Amino acid sequence: MTNITPIRRQYLRIKQRYSEAIVFFRLGDFYETFDDDARVASKELEITLTSREMGKGQRVPMAGIPYHALDNYLGKLVNRGYKVAICEQLGQPGKGLVEREVVQVMTPGTIVEPSLMDSKSNNYLVSLVTEAEEVGLSYVDITTGEFATTQLSLSQVPAELERLQPAEVLLPRGIPELNWLGAKAVTRLDDYHFDLETARQALMNHFHVATLEGYGCDSLPLAVRAAGAIVYYLQETQKVALEQLTQLATYSTQSFMTLDTQTRKNLEIFEASRWGGTAGSLVSVIDLTKTAMGGRLLKKWLGQPLFDLDELNKRQEAVAWFHDNAMARRQITSLLQEMADLERLLNRIGSNLAKPDELIKLSSSLAKVPEIKGITEPATSLTWLIEELKPCPDVVDLINQAIAAEPLSTFEEGGVIKEGFNEELDNLRRHRREARQYLTNLERQERERTGIKSLKVGYNQVFGYYIEVSKPNLRLVPENYIRKQTLTDAERFFTPELKEYESLISTAQERIKELEENLFRQICRQVGENGERILTTARALAQVDALVSLAEVATRHKYVRPQLTKEDTITISGGRHPVVEVSLGSGNFIPNDTHLCNKDAQLIILTGPNMSGKSTYIRQVALIALLAQIGSFVPADSATIGIVDRIFTRIGAQEDLTAGQSTFMVEMVETANILNNATSRSLIILDEIGRGTSTYDGLSIAWAVAEFIHNHPRLGAKTLFATHYHELVELAQVLPRVRNFNVAVTEERGKVVFLRKVVPGGADKSYGVHVAQLAGLPKVVVHRAQEVLSGLESDHPRRGESKSSRIKKELPQQLPLFSRPILADEIMALDIDSMSPLEAITKLYELKQKAKGIRGGGTENK
Repeated sequence: MTNITPIRRQYLRIKQRYSEAIVFFRLGDFYETFDDDARVASKELEITLTSREMGKGQRVPMAGIPYHALDNYLGKLVNRGYKVAICEQLGQPGKGLVEREVVQVMTPGTIVEPSLMDSKSNNYLVSLVTEAEEVGLSYVDITTGEFATTQLSLSQVPAELERLQPAEVLLPRGIPELNWLGAKAVTRLDDYHFDLETARQALMNHFHVATLEGYGCDSLPLAVRAAGAIVYYLQETQKVALEQLTQLATYSTQSFMTLDTQTRKNLEIFEASRWGGTAGSLVSVIDLTKTAMGGRLLKKWLGQPLFDLDELNKRQEAVAWFHDNAMARRQITSLLQEMADLERLLNRIGSNLAKPDELIKLSSSLAKVPEIKGITEPATSLTWLIEELKPCPDVVDLINQAIAAEPLSTFEEGGVIKEGFNEELDNLRRHRREARQYLTNLERQERERTGIKSLKVGYNQVFGYYIEVSKPNLRLVPENYIRKQTLTDAERFFTPELKEYESLISTAQERIKELEENLFRQICRQVGENGERILTTARALAQVDALVSLAEVATRHKYVRPQLTKEDTITISGGRHPVVEVSLGSGNFIPNDTHLCNKDAQLIILTGPNMSGKSTYIRQVALIALLAQIGSFVPADSATIGIVDRIFTRIGAQEDLTAGQSTFMVEMVETANILNNATSRSLIILDEIGRGTSTYDGLSIAWAVAEFIHNHPRLGAKTLFATHYHELVELAQVLPRVRNFNVAVTEERGKVVFLRKVVPGGADKSYGVHVAQLAGLPKVVVHRAQEVLSGLESDHPRRGESKSSRIKKELPQQLPLFSRPILADEIMALDIDSMSPLEAITKLYELKQKAKGIRGGGTENK
């Protein structure tokens, strides 16, 4: 260390404190990175990797970016999961080493720059701490001030993380790696910061309270530990953001519907599975919000469908009012269209990051609140919401009196603070104007006084103000001119009076800049003192925006208000798929009815060929139920929706190569998850079961799954089961709550016509060869397939044998393994409740092999 330069020593000291971050070290007009940081920056940012000598024989890798381009490069690194420490020069360059220190640590979960975030999505930092099978989970979005905590079971965590989509997760160092986190970045903190008393004290110090009872988490130790760790982390990375966290909400996942990863994906709620992105998703259809605040809230509602009928009816009443009052809806939409993102804007003001024009945006947005309040006041159903709209006229007046209507973006020219707001500032501006006016007139006066027609008065940053005289006219220069600079064809001079005015302008300019900055920060502090009122208003405006959006969607697409009940019934008349309907265009979608009831029509077996609309139909039922449970109107002629506790989906063929799972194994794991977790209050959507194995294996599994859902005392869930196994229609003959439906198809001159209408009864054939023909398979392949199909159909079923009797032979009602006491004993000894889905499938496979041995007369288990 003795042969390195002082600046290298300074860098290493700083890097040691921020070892987990890429340190952007300010050197003049550049941010430089060194050593491994430079290698990473060079690769990720595609910038040149060079080197610099920083001591005798000490040449280190280096890569840098211009300081003014920081945001562009910073965004790339943070979005890829890196942490970046911004190390600034705190002193002016001169003699000796310039003082430097890290002023900000940017991490994926603590970014505040608008350009680095999706305006309609939250940017969550999540903290997790585990103990046995219990987990404390806390999350925060520092850009909006949302801070919440909960305590839940380990099995519930993946779904909650899927809902939150965290940008960064905090974990104690002692917790082993968790492969289902799904975050851009994982940050490990010393276990000490998750200690209960340490975390409790951190929270009480932050909120200036003596107990956490008022926050509802005092009796939830894991929730306290997770939230306390977040407070510590923000103190280290974004200390100013802590001032925006004025509330801590304790919530329970039992108060809203959990949507697992597969359900979100299969129903394409937030992202279309085929192309990715929001286009073609449910949110793309129902999100007509005009503000970023409203867009974030609507996404939150979609991710947290409610069970509370009172809350849902409250939302429905609000949507109904906006739906029925078109003029009010249009007026509010127009006002919201020019509304700033008050939640994030307030955070920037409190964090000293706001620009002058952002205060103007805040003022103009708050000024619209009384008008919105006036429009909605006639609505008695909106009283709960109107009360939350706080106009904040004092804040509006302060900003309008203090900030120029079109302020400059910087303080260099002093055009931020409005004339008349501060007497000292007004005097300084007057002196500066007078001095500039003197200099403007000086050139004319000196030309007249000296007779030098080409005389010029100019200014440059190095020499300041000067009087320039060409060499042929030097003989006319007055005695009071003092030589300042010699040029090739001219001389530059100044006078004591010119120097005095230059000093006056310079001093005034510096003082104006300093005073304007101070006044602006003072105004920001005053605005920040009203933060809670503004935040309350912002959140109320977000709700107005989301409700107006749902009302506008209902109007455009002819949605109706569903009746919500606690009964175990879903009845839909003329139901439509909200996304497919929009893609097809108005009037082109064929609506269908649905009746599901735990008592009489619990499980619908839906048959029909590919492309006939089976998948669309079963998905639309799930989406209608989902929309109803966020308080939205639904795409139907009428609907009665019994509140469901979960929506489970098993759709499509996919594999998980990273986990070594085939498509069939993935299918079975997902099916096992449904069978182990669904209840009688759930809605199950099954689109093909058992297609990844042999026909008889698959049919056997599909049959057994349907039986289990129908018969198990814990299940009995409302289920839509789309299948190509026509044999399953026979279930309706042996299971009382099974109903058969099919998607109607007709043939015209050998061609298939899809009617898209769901009708009672089972399909008699799959029309798979016809679909293959439509897909463009070569004619020779299609013809050969028809020949093979005809041959197979002539053999099955055998003459005189009904389909029902054949199934009874091939798929016995009671499998032989139950007739053997030794297998029965083994089954009875199983601890099913403690088995994972994978363990259950493995055990089932073992029993099947033993049963085969018994059926074949083998010696196994004898």
